Amino acid sequence: MKTDHYLLQPGYIFVPDQPVSISTVIGTGVCICIYDNKKQMGGMNHFQFPYMAKKGKTTAVYGNVATIALIKIMLARDSEKHHLEAQIFGGACNPKKTGSGIGRENIEIARNTLLKYKIPILSEDVGGEKGRKVVFNTSTNDVAVLKVESLRHVDWYPYQSTWDVF
Repeated sequence: MKTDHYLLQPGYIFVPDQPVSISTVIGTGVCICIYDNKKQMGGMNHFQFPYMAKKGKTTAVYGNVATIALIKIMLARDSEKHHLEAQIFGGACNPKKTGSGIGRENIEIARNTLLKYKIPILSEDVGGEKGRKVVFNTSTNDVAVLKVESLRHVDWYPYQSTWDVF
């Protein structure tokens, strides 16, 4: 089965109608892949901060917003909660560029929100000091993770971007 490719940028959520390989590049941020094991379809979010800084600024850049929204999108597409399963990636701490807290807080909000909604976490690759490129196949629930000391332009291949995320 042929899949297309989609680059998920920070602060976004993507739940495709057709099979897609979703890629994202993360540092201190976290991405969550949620998969419906009955419908064989999934989606991903990518957030940078654990909680909203100001009330009324509900965007997917915040973990508590992005994770709940991803779950609600999956349920709106006729998924049943007991068929959902999750994988969590990211939350690195690069001591040269960031404090140690933000990555750890992002991991914590991801775990806590999934626990609250009773969605099992089947796997995770979180923490540490390395950035990651994550590629998620929405039709198979397969994930590939490339860890790097620093994120490079080639980590975005076949995409083109000039912004530095870690």
